[in-house]
Amino acid sequence: MEILAVIPARGGSKGLPGKNIVQLGGHPLVSYSICAALKSSLITRVICSTDNHNIAEVAKSYGAEVPFLRPQKLAQDNSTDTEVFIDLLSTLLEKESYKPDLVVHFRPTSPFRTLAMIEEAINLIKNNSEVDSVRSVCITSLMNPFKMWMINKNGLLDPLLTLEDNPEPYNSLRQNLPVTYVQSGTLDVARSSVILEKKSMTGKIIKPLVIEAKYFIDIDKIENLRFAEVMISHLDIIKP
Repeated sequence: MEILAVIPARGGSKGLPGKNIVQLGGHPLVSYSICAALKSSLITRVICSTDNHNIAEVAKSYGAEVPFLRPQKLAQDNSTDTEVFIDLLSTLLEKESYKPDLVVHFRPTSPFRTLAMIEEAINLIKNNSEVDSVRSVCITSLMNPFKMWMINKNGLLDPLLTLEDNPEPYNSLRQNLPVTYVQSGTLDVARSSVILEKKSMTGKIIKPLVIEAKYFIDIDKIENLRFAEVMISHLDIIKP
């Protein structure tokens, strides 16, 4: 089975300028995702998708391919993962007649991963042809969304979520509410056919990869980076 790892790393970033190659533990941030992808024997190819020449050189120095630069129109603040991955897969198909079976999405800003985590995610979809994708999640820790609200056009509160057997979940004890999960961004896997044909990064049949909260981080601000620097020495993760 052909399994492609993709590390999307555009050059622009407002919250943390140059974040994809900012130093973490003595190595550029993007290198953690590249090394994690290269560590798995199940992954057959590793590509970094970037619009930036400097990031491209850093990625190649850590072992990733950068067969072409991403178009600038797909490296904007509002560019979606779906657009980026469709363009990448379409270009690979056109230029190389290459179409992987599975695509593993490694976000540079979520660098805390283990080999077991990667291989479990791949096997969840590899061994089940009905599954469209796998998405990493962890249990919601700060606030159960059944206790969240929206303000409607009349300036009044509407509950974000409702339950068929509980008309007021927002007034319920936390332990009586369903367990909820938040997507972590740590690791996602999808069939290339789902991305190209359904124009979706997930499709409809999505398997969860439940990870521990300690691996959940999104480095988008300097505060996140400082926290990652503290945590990295305490976690048994794949490092450059």
